Amino acid sequence: MELYSHHITRNTGEQITLEQYKGKVLLIVNTASKCGFTPQYEGLEALYKKYKDKGLEILGFPCDQFGHQEPGSDEDIAEFCSLNFGVSFPLFQKTIVNGPEANPLFESLKKEAPGLLGTKRIKWNFTKFLVTPDGKVLKRYAPTIKPSAIEADIIKHLPVD
Repeated sequence: MELYSHHITRNTGEQITLEQYKGKVLLIVNTASKCGFTPQYEGLEALYKKYKDKGLEILGFPCDQFGHQEPGSDEDIAEFCSLNFGVSFPLFQKTIVNGPEANPLFESLKKEAPGLLGTKRIKWNFTKFLVTPDGKVLKRYAPTIKPSAIEADIIKHLPVD
């Protein structure tokens, strides 16, 4: 399935397709509010502020599949992210990333950018996928990789002004 044809739902309930992000570098992340990696929201927001006007979009997909670390409602999650980390990048409805009910977007991402030793499964919160402006899933980053460590890869793929 073409990446841009995926339907996704914002945390406000608004349904969109990824088509609106065509031509931009995307960093798609499964997130959680009660995880050891939660402070990465700060680094993600810093990247977003620095490069959003140059063609970067960060898409946050809260996920409660790992250690029940995202127990709140979509509203609770949005409020937490805003108050604690100043998150201004788009957040989407709580998402399942593994298993038979996995979000089709994450199925595509895992297929195009498998993990270590070719594994498809997402291992934990804050797994990040970098997508080029033409919709190619370029790379998967482990949860331990800080957002600042991805900056050079993002810059390489930003659209030229």
